[in-house]
Amino acid sequence: MQKLRTAIIGCGGIAQRHAQNLAQLADRFQLVAFADTKAERAREFATQYASGTAAVYTSPAALLDTEQLDAVFICLPPFAHTDEVARAAAHGVHVFIEKPIALDSAQAWQMVAAAEEAGITTQVGFMFRFGGAVARLKQMMASGYAGPAGLMSTRYFCNALHAPWWRQRDKSGGQLVEQVIHMVDLMRYLMGEAATVYSVQRNLYHQAVPDYTVEDVSGTVISFGSGGIGVIYASNNAIPGKWINDYKVVTAHVTAEFADANHAIFHHTSGGAVRSEEVTSEEDVYKLEVLDFYDAVVNGRPAQIPLREGARSLDLALAARASADSGAVVMLPLEVDLGL
Repeated sequence: MQKLRTAIIGCGGIAQRHAQNLAQLADRFQLVAFADTKAERAREFATQYASGTAAVYTSPAALLDTEQLDAVFICLPPFAHTDEVARAAAHGVHVFIEKPIALDSAQAWQMVAAAEEAGITTQVGFMFRFGGAVARLKQMMASGYAGPAGLMSTRYFCNALHAPWWRQRDKSGGQLVEQVIHMVDLMRYLMGEAATVYSVQRNLYHQAVPDYTVEDVSGTVISFGSGGIGVIYASNNAIPGKWINDYKVVTAHVTAEFADANHAIFHHTSGGAVRSEEVTSEEDVYKLEVLDFYDAVVNGRPAQIPLREGARSLDLALAARASADSGAVVMLPLEVDLGL
């Protein structure tokens, strides 16, 4: 089995999850380098996940320019992104990147252009697309059995102060852009491309917290080109210690109630008596997205969530934020022309 020489840039919380999976998939990935602004953190990763044999850097550019790599996992906070994707693309290194891929649309689409021009494989960390229940509904819709989705509601609840950078809108983009973008992406995945968005976002509960400039409650309504409607509601003042994301989808012939991406009840609503079906999976969605990335690299096919999808979901999240700032409905462009 081909083994990919792999590096991780940014050794924080989500990198820990990926490093654990990559170490378990040692027949596919060889972790050869780590980079973090704090050298000690990169050294800890090298010790824990590469038996101390991996190189350690404090500069992503130095890592990418020095190491002979097949793949890189970019796990930086959104404000810290600079030219990592373009530099990796220039070296022919395939890229797995965490969301949000940037804090502004221009930078995101520059990443897309660099990757597509170089012909590298890219994957964005929207892991909920790999949930077993989500995949089942997507298949039922694609086959025509379920019919199109007309309504989807999603909830994202947590309650934590998070990292200092996360609380600052100019560094994280806000809760919707940095966290709830998972729900935005999942809605795009099942509903198609958005036509308009209207959002209300407020900081009601953390006004006394220094440097807390992101919203802690929000409500967002999206209309889709297909005619469907999406509703996203979120809070960072819900139940401490719990991370809740669940969703409901109404299609022409199925109503799906998701406890999470792996677990749902499907109500088959056409053809006489209603039949309810429980759909469950215990697969690790983080591992599935990594395995898909590996297979795409090795077999020369697109990954399931390329950078272009990351840019599209970011554009919708940024449009929601712009709506909240202006108090007006924002129209969405149908496509971004890269001139490729």
